[in-house]
Amino acid sequence: MEAFARALGADPAEGVPPTYAAVYALGGTAAQLFRDEEAAVDFSRLLHAEQEFEWDRHPQVGETVTAQGRVTADAERRGMRFITFETRVTSGGASLCRSRALFVVRGADA
Repeated sequence: MEAFARALGADPAEGVPPTYAAVYALGGTAAQLFRDEEAAVDFSRLLHAEQEFEWDRHPQVGETVTAQGRVTADAERRGMRFITFETRVTSGGASLCRSRALFVVRGADA
């Protein structure tokens, strides 16, 4: 996280830049969804449509965080699949942030 902060021109002493949350909130959790055979997500047709965060606080550089993701909605409309994926991020049991992502899987005809 420290190198990421510096790459953005931010001071790591001021904490982790908020944009880094995409790495720890989605990086590991969504990858598990995409590899899950039961979820049957066709990655070649996947679009990352939306991403939003709700913060309790930002982590500090060097702090260990835990992210747990889950599918909260999975619907088909007009030949496309819409998957809502939410992640809860904690540190030492205390909440840091919640993330909500919308993935769209285009149908074979799209």
